[in-house]
Amino acid sequence: MEAQAYLSCKSGTAIRKTASNYYEMDSLEHLGLLIKGCIEGSRKSQNQLYTMLVPKMLIVCLQYSDNRVDAEEILQEGFIKMFEFIRQYKFNGSFEGWVRKIMVNCALEKYRNKRQMHIVVYIDTTAIEYPGTEEIISQIDRKELLKIIHQLSPAYRIIFNLYVLEGMKHREIAEYLGISEGTSKSNLSNARAFLQKAVHNSMRL
Repeated sequence: MEAQAYLSCKSGTAIRKTASNYYEMDSLEHLGLLIKGCIEGSRKSQNQLYTMLVPKMLIVCLQYSDNRVDAEEILQEGFIKMFEFIRQYKFNGSFEGWVRKIMVNCALEKYRNKRQMHIVVYIDTTAIEYPGTEEIISQIDRKELLKIIHQLSPAYRIIFNLYVLEGMKHREIAEYLGISEGTSKSNLSNARAFLQKAVHNSMRL
C-alpha cells in the first residue's frame, strides 16, 4: 500500500497526503531553487539543472536532427541559451516546456542556416491506405519511431515534428519557417504517407 502522511489544517481535521504528493512538491521546490540558483550564477545549480534536463532534451534534439553529433551540438547550444536567458523565465507554466522550445528553436536555426527548409521530395502515395499516423505511432516504441522519423527529409521531419509533437497549426508553422501554409500541409501529408508506409512495413517484419 502506498505510504501516507497526515497534515492538520486550521479546522483541526486531518488532510491525507500521499508520499507521491510530497515527492512532487519536493521536486517542484527543488527545481525552483535550482532555477533561482542559476539566475544568481551558481555553478552547482547549473550543473544539477543540466544533469536533470539532459536525458529528455537530448531526445528532443534527436527528433530534429540527422544524427547524434548534430543533436548534441543543438543540445549544447540550447543549454547555453537557456542559461543566458533563464532570468526571463517567469515561473508560469512548465519550465521543461520552456526549455524544450529553446531546443526546438536551436534545431530550426541550424537547418535554416543549411537552407533545407524548402526541400520537397515527391513520394508516390498511390493506393496507400493505412490507419492514421497517430494510431500507428501508438503501436510502436519510441526508439523505433525515432528511427523511422530519421528516414524523412529534413523539411518533412521538421514539419511533422512541429505539427504532431509540438501541436502547432499550419498557419503557425508557415510563419515560423517562412513558408506558405500550402507547403506546410503538403509536406505534412507526404511525411505522414511515408511514415505510415514505413511503420506498416516495420510491423510486418
